[in-house]
Amino acid sequence: MGLIEWATSPWGREVPIHIAFGLLWVSAIGGLLFLVVHAIYVGYWAKSAEAHAGEAVGASSGIAARVPERVARHSFGARLFHAVMALAMFALLFTAFLPKVGVRFAWVTYHWIAGVVLTISVIYHLFHATFWLDFWSIWPDRVDIEDAARRFRRAVGQAAPAPRKFAKYPLENKLYHLAILCAGLAVIGTGVLMMSRVRTPFLARDPYLFGFSDTTWGWMYVLHGLTGIALVALIIAHVYFALRPEKLFITNSMIFGSISREKYLEHHDPERWPVGERAPEAGAAGSKSREVPA
Repeated sequence: MGLIEWATSPWGREVPIHIAFGLLWVSAIGGLLFLVVHAIYVGYWAKSAEAHAGEAVGASSGIAARVPERVARHSFGARLFHAVMALAMFALLFTAFLPKVGVRFAWVTYHWIAGVVLTISVIYHLFHATFWLDFWSIWPDRVDIEDAARRFRRAVGQAAPAPRKFAKYPLENKLYHLAILCAGLAVIGTGVLMMSRVRTPFLARDPYLFGFSDTTWGWMYVLHGLTGIALVALIIAHVYFALRPEKLFITNSMIFGSISREKYLEHHDPERWPVGERAPEAGAAGSKSREVPA
């Protein structure tokens, strides 16, 4: 089975037109295989969170006393974006792949509408995260890398210092965000260009608008398809982790906006994610402290 579908252009040249549909099953099975292997690893090999509890340095009584009963983790705007983005993602995947298995409907129209919704939501998120949230809190830093190395060495039985507690976002959240960012921007960028080839209320259909060759358009379709099937595996992993018992408090925070004081002190380092009176203004490194929600 080839990984790319090819066709002959009117000028007799072989050009790519899409990815092979079989790659969808590769992505879906790969995602399911990952969650099975991870569940087995956590159940039979990984060191339990309780085993680490006595090794990690806890927060001082003074810091713990300043933590509110509920710690704000996601603003309403962030939660609304997540919901809209999730619905748009599912709509895009269903409208892209259902016709491939024989479900017939006007999928092109629903597909580009979902794409426009996703694009607008991502633009909103970029501005919201940059100017109203702590932009750098979702990016891996030196401490994350050091602690990941410590966890790996301890997982394989080597001696290593106890890893520190997380900042606002654990490393796995940060890495997933990076992966979904790359896939999302690729699928949006190619999708926006491809809209010139379909009829929409925004502009007349003009396949020659950008002056791309058939080969360029073909590789654009290939990239669009590859990012689409990558999103299948990423979404499977995301749903799996969201439903794991030890991660449900994070999932609940995406619905209700906050976590409990106990979960905050159990999983997060107040020095890396200060809340209450010690929280810095969002998005401003080195800014003066003031009382704001996390």
